[in-house]
Amino acid sequence: MKDSGGAIMIGSKPTLIAVDGTPLRFLIMDAPRPNNLHLYIKECKKYNVTDVVRVCEPTYSKTDLIHAGIQLHEMPYPDGHSPPDEVLDRWLDLVHERFYASPIPSGSSPTIAVHCVAGLGRAPVLVSIALIEFQKMDPVEAVVLIRKHRRGAINDKQLNFLETYQRRYKKRGGGGGTSCCIIM
Repeated sequence: MKDSGGAIMIGSKPTLIAVDGTPLRFLIMDAPRPNNLHLYIKECKKYNVTDVVRVCEPTYSKTDLIHAGIQLHEMPYPDGHSPPDEVLDRWLDLVHERFYASPIPSGSSPTIAVHCVAGLGRAPVLVSIALIEFQKMDPVEAVVLIRKHRRGAINDKQLNFLETYQRRYKKRGGGGGTSCCIIM
Protein backbone atom coordinates (compact mmCIF):
# COMPACT_ATOMS: atom_id res chain seq x y z
CA MET A 1 0.00 0.00 0.00
CA LYS A 2 1.24 3.51 -0.81
CA ASP A 3 0.10 6.87 0.46
CA SER A 4 -0.80 9.75 -1.88
CA GLY A 5 2.87 10.74 -2.04
CA GLY A 6 3.92 7.26 -3.20
CA ALA A 7 5.49 6.21 0.12
CA ILE A 8 5.17 2.53 1.07
CA MET A 9 2.92 1.92 4.07
CA ILE A 10 1.56 -0.83 6.29
CA GLY A 11 -1.93 -2.01 5.26
CA SER A 12 -3.56 -1.63 8.68
CA LYS A 13 -1.85 -0.79 11.95
CA PRO A 14 -0.82 -3.92 13.89
CA THR A 15 -2.80 -4.40 17.11
CA LEU A 16 -1.16 -5.39 20.40
CA ILE A 17 -3.29 -7.63 22.62
CA ALA A 18 -1.78 -7.94 26.10
CA VAL A 19 -3.53 -8.93 29.31
CA ASP A 20 -2.20 -7.16 32.40
CA GLY A 21 -0.60 -9.43 34.95
CA THR A 22 0.08 -12.19 32.41
CA PRO A 23 2.99 -12.96 30.09
CA LEU A 24 0.67 -13.21 27.05
CA ARG A 25 1.38 -10.65 24.31
CA PHE A 26 0.11 -10.95 20.74
CA LEU A 27 0.43 -8.64 17.76
CA ILE A 28 -2.42 -9.11 15.25
CA MET A 29 -1.51 -7.97 11.75
CA ASP A 30 -2.61 -8.12 8.15
CA ALA A 31 -0.33 -9.85 5.64
CA PRO A 32 2.88 -8.06 4.74
CA ARG A 33 3.97 -7.83 1.10
CA PRO A 34 7.55 -7.93 -0.18
CA ASN A 35 7.59 -4.14 -0.67
CA ASN A 36 6.46 -3.33 2.90
CA LEU A 37 7.82 -6.28 4.90
CA HIS A 38 10.61 -4.06 6.26
CA LEU A 39 7.95 -1.84 7.88
CA TYR A 40 6.30 -4.84 9.52
CA ILE A 41 9.67 -6.03 10.81
CA LYS A 42 10.21 -2.57 12.30
CA GLU A 43 6.82 -2.86 14.07
CA CYS A 44 7.70 -6.37 15.24
CA LYS A 45 10.98 -5.13 16.72
CA LYS A 46 9.11 -2.34 18.54
CA TYR A 47 6.98 -4.98 20.32
CA ASN A 48 9.78 -7.54 20.84
CA VAL A 49 8.21 -10.10 18.50
CA THR A 50 10.06 -13.41 18.66
CA ASP A 51 7.72 -15.40 16.40
CA VAL A 52 5.41 -14.68 13.46
CA VAL A 53 2.57 -17.11 12.77
CA ARG A 54 1.31 -16.99 9.18
CA VAL A 55 -2.18 -18.49 8.88
CA CYS A 56 -2.73 -17.56 5.21
CA GLU A 57 -0.96 -18.35 1.99
CA PRO A 58 2.55 -16.83 1.73
CA THR A 59 2.76 -13.26 0.45
CA TYR A 60 6.45 -12.73 1.26
CA SER A 61 9.68 -14.68 1.70
CA LYS A 62 10.69 -15.70 5.22
CA THR A 63 14.33 -14.71 4.62
CA ASP A 64 14.04 -11.14 5.95
CA LEU A 65 12.25 -12.33 9.10
CA ILE A 66 14.96 -14.89 9.79
CA HIS A 67 17.65 -12.24 9.29
CA ALA A 68 15.79 -10.06 11.82
CA GLY A 69 15.90 -12.90 14.36
CA ILE A 70 12.19 -13.69 14.11
CA GLN A 71 10.96 -17.27 13.66
CA LEU A 72 8.22 -17.88 11.09
CA HIS A 73 5.62 -20.58 11.79
CA GLU A 74 3.38 -21.68 8.91
CA MET A 75 -0.12 -22.60 10.14
CA PRO A 76 -2.41 -21.91 7.18
CA TYR A 77 -6.09 -22.79 7.17
CA PRO A 78 -9.02 -21.67 4.97
CA ASP A 79 -10.32 -18.12 5.27
CA GLY A 80 -13.59 -17.72 7.16
CA HIS A 81 -13.27 -21.10 8.88
CA SER A 82 -12.25 -22.32 12.29
CA PRO A 83 -8.76 -23.76 12.73
CA PRO A 84 -8.27 -27.53 12.31
CA ASP A 85 -6.96 -29.58 15.23
CA GLU A 86 -3.40 -29.71 13.83
CA VAL A 87 -3.23 -25.91 13.71
CA LEU A 88 -4.74 -25.62 17.20
CA ASP A 89 -2.20 -28.07 18.62
CA ARG A 90 0.76 -26.29 17.03
CA TRP A 91 -0.56 -22.86 18.06
CA LEU A 92 -1.16 -23.85 21.68
CA ASP A 93 2.25 -25.55 21.89
CA LEU A 94 3.91 -22.36 20.61
CA VAL A 95 2.03 -20.13 23.08
CA HIS A 96 2.93 -22.48 25.94
CA GLU A 97 6.57 -22.70 24.86
CA ARG A 98 7.00 -18.96 24.40
CA PHE A 99 5.21 -17.73 27.54
CA TYR A 100 5.18 -20.58 30.09
CA ALA A 101 7.74 -23.34 29.41
CA SER A 102 10.92 -21.37 29.95
CA PRO A 103 11.66 -18.41 32.19
CA ILE A 104 11.23 -14.99 30.62
CA PRO A 105 14.20 -12.70 31.32
CA SER A 106 13.37 -9.68 33.46
CA GLY A 107 12.45 -6.65 31.38
CA SER A 108 11.98 -8.79 28.27
CA SER A 109 8.40 -9.50 27.27
CA PRO A 110 8.25 -11.64 24.15
CA THR A 111 5.39 -11.17 21.71
CA ILE A 112 3.92 -13.56 19.15
CA ALA A 113 2.72 -11.83 15.98
CA VAL A 114 0.00 -13.60 14.03
CA HIS A 115 -1.39 -12.58 10.68
CA CYS A 116 -3.88 -13.59 8.04
CA VAL A 117 -4.71 -11.62 4.89
CA ALA A 118 -6.62 -8.75 6.54
CA GLY A 119 -5.92 -9.48 10.21
CA LEU A 120 -9.65 -9.72 10.96
CA GLY A 121 -10.52 -13.43 10.96
CA ARG A 122 -8.05 -16.25 11.32
CA ALA A 123 -5.41 -14.33 13.31
CA PRO A 124 -7.87 -12.93 15.91
CA VAL A 125 -9.45 -16.39 16.27
CA LEU A 126 -6.11 -17.89 17.30
CA VAL A 127 -5.48 -15.08 19.77
CA SER A 128 -8.98 -15.61 21.22
CA ILE A 129 -8.22 -19.31 21.67
CA ALA A 130 -4.98 -18.49 23.51
CA LEU A 131 -6.91 -16.18 25.87
CA ILE A 132 -9.56 -18.87 26.45
CA GLU A 133 -6.95 -21.56 27.07
CA PHE A 134 -4.29 -19.75 29.06
CA GLN A 135 -6.28 -17.02 30.82
CA LYS A 136 -9.47 -19.07 31.14
CA MET A 137 -11.36 -16.18 29.58
CA ASP A 138 -14.94 -16.63 28.57
CA PRO A 139 -15.04 -16.84 24.74
CA VAL A 140 -17.29 -13.79 24.40
CA GLU A 141 -15.01 -11.83 26.76
CA ALA A 142 -11.99 -12.73 24.60
CA VAL A 143 -13.79 -11.62 21.41
CA VAL A 144 -14.95 -8.36 23.03
CA LEU A 145 -11.37 -7.61 24.13
CA ILE A 146 -10.01 -8.20 20.63
CA ARG A 147 -12.81 -6.27 18.91
CA LYS A 148 -12.23 -3.36 21.30
CA HIS A 149 -8.75 -3.01 19.80
CA ARG A 150 -9.34 -4.43 16.29
CA ARG A 151 -12.68 -3.34 14.95
CA GLY A 152 -14.41 -5.79 12.62
CA ALA A 153 -12.47 -8.80 13.89
CA ILE A 154 -14.05 -12.29 13.86
CA ASN A 155 -17.03 -13.14 11.64
CA ASP A 156 -20.27 -14.82 12.78
CA LYS A 157 -19.13 -18.33 11.82
CA GLN A 158 -15.89 -17.87 13.77
CA LEU A 159 -17.78 -16.37 16.73
CA ASN A 160 -20.06 -19.43 16.81
CA PHE A 161 -16.98 -21.68 16.81
CA LEU A 162 -15.44 -19.74 19.71
CA GLU A 163 -18.68 -19.75 21.73
CA THR A 164 -18.73 -23.56 21.63
CA TYR A 165 -14.96 -24.03 21.95
CA GLN A 166 -13.96 -26.38 24.77
CA ARG A 167 -10.62 -25.90 26.45
CA ARG A 168 -8.32 -28.77 25.52
CA TYR A 169 -4.74 -27.86 26.34
CA LYS A 170 -3.24 -30.00 29.08
CA LYS A 171 0.16 -28.45 29.77
CA ARG A 172 0.93 -25.89 32.47
CA GLY A 173 -0.93 -22.64 31.94
CA GLY A 174 -3.51 -24.33 29.73
CA GLY A 175 -7.12 -24.86 30.62
CA GLY A 176 -7.88 -28.51 29.93
CA GLY A 177 -6.05 -30.33 32.68
CA THR A 178 -6.19 -30.17 36.42
CA SER A 179 -3.28 -30.01 38.77
CA CYS A 180 -2.90 -31.36 42.24
CA CYS A 181 -0.33 -31.94 44.87
CA ILE A 182 0.10 -35.11 46.89
CA ILE A 183 1.78 -34.72 50.25
CA MET A 184 3.08 -37.93 51.78
